[in-house]
Formats: sequence, C-alpha cells, structure tokens
Amino acid sequence: MFEEVYDQFIQRHLASRTGERRGRLERGHRHAESLFLRNVWWPLRGNLEHLHPEYEVLDWRGRTYFADFAWLPGHVKLIIEVKGYAAHVREMDRHKYCNELNRETFLHAMGYQVISFAYDDVEQHPQLCMTLLQMVLSRYLSNQTPASRASFAEKEIIRFAIQCAGPIRPKDVERHLDVNHKPAVLMLKRLCAQGWLLPSYRGNGERIVRYELAPGVWNYLD
Repeated sequence: MFEEVYDQFIQRHLASRTGERRGRLERGHRHAESLFLRNVWWPLRGNLEHLHPEYEVLDWRGRTYFADFAWLPGHVKLIIEVKGYAAHVREMDRHKYCNELNRETFLHAMGYQVISFAYDDVEQHPQLCMTLLQMVLSRYLSNQTPASRASFAEKEIIRFAIQCAGPIRPKDVERHLDVNHKPAVLMLKRLCAQGWLLPSYRGNGERIVRYELAPGVWNYLD
C-alpha cells in the first residue's frame, strides 16, 4: 500500500514542477527522505496529504533553500528535516553551522516551525520519532469531537509531565488545562490505564496524591 501511494505522491509533485524545483526533487529526494515516510510518517498518519517533498523556501539572504519536507495543512507551516551525521556534523564547518542556525531562526520568524530527525533514529528507532512527531502534530490537528478533545488534553498532560520532570498533582493539571478537579482526575486515571503514568499513594495506599511518568515512558523517549 505504501509503495503505491508513495509512487503516486512523487509523480504528482514531479508533474507539478518545472526547472530547478523539479530537478531538485529528482536529485535530492533520496533514501533518507523516503525512509522517513516509510518508517515514521506513514505508520503515524496513514497518508501523505499536505506533505511537500524538497520544498523551496528562501533564506535570510534571499537564496533558495530546499527543505526535505513541508507539511502545509492550511495555516500550519511545518518544516521537517532528516539529518545524517556525516553531512550535518562530521562535514560541518563553522560557516555552514552558522548558516544553518541563521536559516532556522529566519524560517521561524517567517512563521515556519522547523523540526529535525536524525537519520539513525529514523532507521533504528522509528517509534521514538513517531512519538515525538505526534506530540508536535497534536498541537495543530483540529479537535472537532469530545473524544478528540480528550485525547488532545491527555497528550498535553504527558507534555506537561515531561516539562515538570517530576510528579504532578491533579491541581497542577487543573491549573495547566483550566479544568475542574473531576475531569483532571479522570484524565490522569486514563493515562495510568494506558501505561503512561504511575499513581503515587499516601498512607495506607488508598488515596492517590500525585502521578509520575512510568519508567518505561522515559526509556521510550531516550
């Protein structure tokens, strides 16, 4: 299924491009980019909608730059890069390093969010990449049903727990999400049932006072 959709995806973009934009797609879309789609994007999303390979933008000097991917569903502008160690570390000199940082800062100023994945993780730890990518995308995906709103809130609780780097209390969630005590506790209990959080009991073990990330979650994110 992926191969068929992927081939149609590339052919559609090739047919819509001319000149250097077409040439860049023919030359620049290589193994790392296709592996990212196969191992990370497709298992997570199940489609290639709103993705643009070898997406042309201008840098702060007005020079053309081709990002590996842009995800452009409406008002969202997300740039995705897959970076190999050799090209982005071992062969990087000071001038290239400065240019890369300046480009990312400029793109941010232009309304793009830039996220990068290491090729080694895309190849060897795709589940980690999927988890991190899902955390990014969930901030932009529309939530039109009560179930999706609950799912979004639960993902935000996980992000909040990671940021706190320690146990969280129901009152912390209430303040962070601006919700009442009962829905905060229900979401925390659901996350415990899903294996994301562990409850911490007080006294004789009947009352839960706080929640912390399950050890396996930290291993999953390492």
